[in-house]
Amino acid sequence: MTTMTRFVPLRTPFEDVAGLQKRLNSIFNDFAGSEGSNAGFTPAVDVYEDAEKLVLKLEIPGVKQEDLDIRLENNTLVVKGERKFEQTEKAENFHRIERRFGSFVRSFTLPQTVDTEGVTASSDAGVLTISLSKKAEAQPKQIKVQVGASKQVEAQAAQ
Repeated sequence: MTTMTRFVPLRTPFEDVAGLQKRLNSIFNDFAGSEGSNAGFTPAVDVYEDAEKLVLKLEIPGVKQEDLDIRLENNTLVVKGERKFEQTEKAENFHRIERRFGSFVRSFTLPQTVDTEGVTASSDAGVLTISLSKKAEAQPKQIKVQVGASKQVEAQAAQ
């Protein structure tokens, strides 16, 4: 009986170690995020900007307004909150609990172009939207190009 070996060109021993490290990280991440852990959750965030403002959208379903704390200090936006486990049912009746509960803290370093006085926050359908307006000098300015002006300068220089 002949043994078959898989040929992988240019394979290094470091790839084997990297693969093992990836598997171990996956195991530990699964263990850390297992059911029943008391670790808090980290809400997902989308950040985008346009010419007038910088906008952050955080997914925070189940977080009540009184459990939110939004602060702006030294160009750092800090969003704290807590999603509490509601025990309306007896715990032994649950077959599985996949939602995360607990407190969270997210902080964002803001660029110098943000006007710290022009901040608004609103919540709709479990999405917290924080809008930060930009300073007037940071907003883009339109420069109008005049057609034919350079020809007049050339004509005057030739005379």
